[in-house]
Amino acid sequence: MSVSRLCSRAACPHSASATLTYVYSDSTVVLGPLATYAEPHAYDLCDDHADRLTVPRGWEVVRLDRGAPAPSSHDDLVALAEVVRRRPDDARRPAPVSREDEESSGVREEGRRGHLRVLRDPS
Repeated sequence: MSVSRLCSRAACPHSASATLTYVYSDSTVVLGPLATYAEPHAYDLCDDHADRLTVPRGWEVVRLDRGAPAPSSHDDLVALAEVVRRRPDDARRPAPVSREDEESSGVREEGRRGHLRVLRDPS
């Protein structure tokens, strides 16, 4: 007996056809084919909700071909998220502060946490 998964949206009775995952550290949403297994941090969506998906302002959506076969494991989904996270053309990442920039501005980098930097102003 085969049981299909339902859309994660409240009160939606339709069968899921796509899986949505978030890469919070990069403000990215990945929408792809229905995952083989239901994952606790992924959302299954029906065709209607997948097509009408909107994301918060400033976030990016990566839409994968939903006609493609589903990833065979959770490891494949994690690998896909890592590829999205490591894109070399990601303009949202702050440029590293060089020593020359620090010396000329007087601002010094104290630390980092993810994409955020702690800067100390000497004045």
